[in-house]
Amino acid sequence: MVGVLNEEILSIGESASAAATWINKNVAAYLPSTNITAIAVGSEVLTSIPNAAPVLVSAMNYLHKALVAANLNFQVKVSTPQSMDIIPRSFPPSTATFNSSWNSTIYQLLQFLKNTNSYYMLNAYPYYGYTKGDGIFPIDYALFRPLSSVKQIVDPNTLFHYDSMFDAMVDATYYSIEAFNFSGIPIVVTETGWPWFGGADEPDATVANAETFINNLIKRVLNNSGPPSQPRMPINSYIYELFNEDKRPGPASEETWGVLFANGSAVYPLQLSTSDRITENSSVVFCVVKPGADSDKLQDGLNWACGPGQANCTAIQSGQTCYYPDTIENHASYAYNDYYQKMRSVGGTCDFSGTAMTTTNDPSSGSCHFAGSSNSNTSTGGLSPPVAFGPTNPLDGSSSSMHSLRLQHLISAAFFALVLL
Repeated sequence: MVGVLNEEILSIGESASAAATWINKNVAAYLPSTNITAIAVGSEVLTSIPNAAPVLVSAMNYLHKALVAANLNFQVKVSTPQSMDIIPRSFPPSTATFNSSWNSTIYQLLQFLKNTNSYYMLNAYPYYGYTKGDGIFPIDYALFRPLSSVKQIVDPNTLFHYDSMFDAMVDATYYSIEAFNFSGIPIVVTETGWPWFGGADEPDATVANAETFINNLIKRVLNNSGPPSQPRMPINSYIYELFNEDKRPGPASEETWGVLFANGSAVYPLQLSTSDRITENSSVVFCVVKPGADSDKLQDGLNWACGPGQANCTAIQSGQTCYYPDTIENHASYAYNDYYQKMRSVGGTCDFSGTAMTTTNDPSSGSCHFAGSSNSNTSTGGLSPPVAFGPTNPLDGSSSSMHSLRLQHLISAAFFALVLL
């Protein structure tokens, strides 16, 4: 998927030749060696640069016509990602509608998507829905966790049960589209994710929550179903985002949405599989102490891992193979990792009050072998980025091919770094 920058929309929206030049430079020049299936025109244009709204659909039309001229319109679709903010009240989903101040632009957009057999691009963030929801919804609802019988989320008009905020957001968008008397326009979630670290006022941005959200998202997308109102419309989704952005302005959480650190090591493992078994992998993920972690918290974490956590801490006792270097960081890393390797498959996480992180770099040294190491007696499966394969057109193919397509979208999103500026 290739993105048109927000600052390019005005010029493209006013000139067919500018659109043709853009297609030749950014799409046609890379085909067929690169599998380009869509053009995302801007990012959240209506809410981020509303002055470009009058020419947004014009820009999309010009780009589509340039694709037609190049005989690429069946391979490459044109759409534009929008945020949930253009739906003021998204719950209950059945009564959701787009902000009426954008009626003219949204009608033109939906007409374009219908006419060109394209799809609606939605940026859906349950993290923000939860953190800005004043406690209305439980965090389990945002993280795809099972809800207790007394906390079921039900649309009072349709009596549909919503097991996740993600599904409710997608359904709210389908209902908003339906309010304009359009149907049959699929929704592709072009951005969704969860930050793994935040400031003092962002307590829900943790590694544990991020890992839970992303891996539950993957399971949800791969279960071959749509939201309650559209059960036969599978939800294709892109993970936001590949790498952390340490220069991104704003709250601390803005820098930590990535599934990988800048050096390519995993923040947490991704379980890209169609079952509970992790897919084939080429390296193990280890759990180690995060640089700069507070020593008191590390001691607490070490005590817990070697006690209630039931990690095997024999190797870090005096005289044993992993006792040296005799530091709290080394001992905690060993204990954290031993716990993580044993318990990850049943829900154990690498967090320890924010003092731990995952890495694909084997921390073993000399005769000290960490659990999971190729030299240790306990080898467990983590996940390193596989070779990504490109997505096919999300509107083509049979239902059986759609299942593999969703996995393709997840892998290509996670490891090809979809960036919509």
